[in-house]
Amino acid sequence: MTDTIFITGLSIHARHGVLEHETEVGQRFVLDLELYTDLSESSRTDRLADTVSYSEVVATTTAAFKNTNYKLLERAAGAVADAILSHFPRVRAVKITVHKPHAPIAAIFDDVGIMLTRSRHPTHG
Repeated sequence: MTDTIFITGLSIHARHGVLEHETEVGQRFVLDLELYTDLSESSRTDRLADTVSYSEVVATTTAAFKNTNYKLLERAAGAVADAILSHFPRVRAVKITVHKPHAPIAAIFDDVGIMLTRSRHPTHG
């Protein structure tokens, strides 16, 4: 059984990108997180110590996403995944979506971004 903690629409200003103005001025990114864990203990005990703190996840995510400027969203999302798996032993896997709504693309579009999933124990296919 897999339970999920989710945080959607986390808006973070950062300086990721390939173009010079992206790294100088930065822009708004929006992150959606799904943390796969076992919530059976906390669903019985009602204790924060038995689950994963949303506020700690937000703080860890924000620091990992902002502290280094990356060229690629893939790398920025990878840094977030590594930080979450490192800081929260209860999390088995994490799915991260990074939206870049103001990407410098010469087109009209609603959204662009990447989605990646990382697990503590990669499955072998």
